Amino acid sequence: MAKVVIEGDELILQLSFWEKMGALHSSPRAARSALTSVESVEQLWRSDVLRGIRAPGTAFPYVVLLGTLRGRRYKDFVAMKGRGQGCVLTFASGPFERWIFTIRQPESELAGLLSPA
Repeated sequence: MAKVVIEGDELILQLSFWEKMGALHSSPRAARSALTSVESVEQLWRSDVLRGIRAPGTAFPYVVLLGTLRGRRYKDFVAMKGRGQGCVLTFASGPFERWIFTIRQPESELAGLLSPA
């Protein structure tokens, strides 16, 4: 699944070709300074984690969820596969309020995202 990559002052949620096709979106980018929290989540398929309506994207419940979840005043980007452990990155500004994804890298690497470059 998706992997967070630091490129200069930006964070990129790197998606594979098929993830981009399913999400109908390229790999999202955000300023590293806009990141406000990094939260590890045991179960991503919960109503307190997921919110809004998927548009656009692809979804098969408990199998895959790729794309944008939209609400009245927010947009979240989601790249989830299976029922594995996940991560929620929250941003103060940018095109998406949160990135929600299944973890494909060490948690210590994700926790280090909040520390200054």
